[in-house]
Amino acid sequence: MSTAENKATVVAFYNALNEANYDLAASMCHEDFIFYNQIDTPRPGAEGFIEAEKKHIDAFEGCHFTAETVGEGDRVAAYVLTEGKHTGNFYGMEPTGRTMRMSMGNFFTFKDGKIIEKRAHYDRHDILQQLGWMPN
Repeated sequence: MSTAENKATVVAFYNALNEANYDLAASMCHEDFIFYNQIDTPRPGAEGFIEAEKKHIDAFEGCHFTAETVGEGDRVAAYVLTEGKHTGNFYGMEPTGRTMRMSMGNFFTFKDGKIIEKRAHYDRHDILQQLGWMPN
């Protein structure tokens, strides 16, 4: 696939998550897909990724992702903004009703036209501060 097609797949991937269409998001992942939700925490398989993301998405009412992409060849980087109202359990924290807004740097690698690797980098401490669970 071309760089443009890979970038379009990343945007479509986030659109599928926005619509809670987890099957569609998983279908964009290679059979050997690995998700790293931080530097060295691998979750093999699209199912592990969906399980982790669904917990986050479900914890924030109105959760919405917006992705801006750059890429070359089989690699795409996405600057992702997300926000939502904390209405569900998040890492064991009861809902606060606060709005959380955060940005992430996500890095995708493609193989055979599908996402084979996704790496996410974000500031978890910032989220906890916004929810009132950590001091500023």
